[in-house]
Amino acid sequence: MNTPLLTVYGIPNCNSVKKARAWLTEHGVSYAFHDFKKQGVPADLLARWLAAVGWEKLVNRQGTTWRKLDEATHLAVVNDATATALMLTHPSVIKRPVVMWPQGAISVGFDEQVFAQQLANE
Repeated sequence: MNTPLLTVYGIPNCNSVKKARAWLTEHGVSYAFHDFKKQGVPADLLARWLAAVGWEKLVNRQGTTWRKLDEATHLAVVNDATATALMLTHPSVIKRPVVMWPQGAISVGFDEQVFAQQLANE
């Protein structure tokens, strides 16, 4: 049986993505990396991510990209549809990394405890 591969979505120079990738490598976990800058945001998966974690968690309102957006744009993000439009237009506003674990779970951001727990669930 082929085990589905763990996939890390993000931007290579993001510190959280770097930490997550280093942690996975240190723990001998193989994974695929999807670069938002080169490969874009997988629109078909975005709905799944939103259903799993909610737009409030997925949109990084602490990041540089969000802070550079004007107030009208900030105020317009009120639900899944408006958040999706923003994330497709500005991939860097997505909190990173987004990880799709082989058993179907989705995590956002890097937290060693969450990663260790996900591996334990494999």
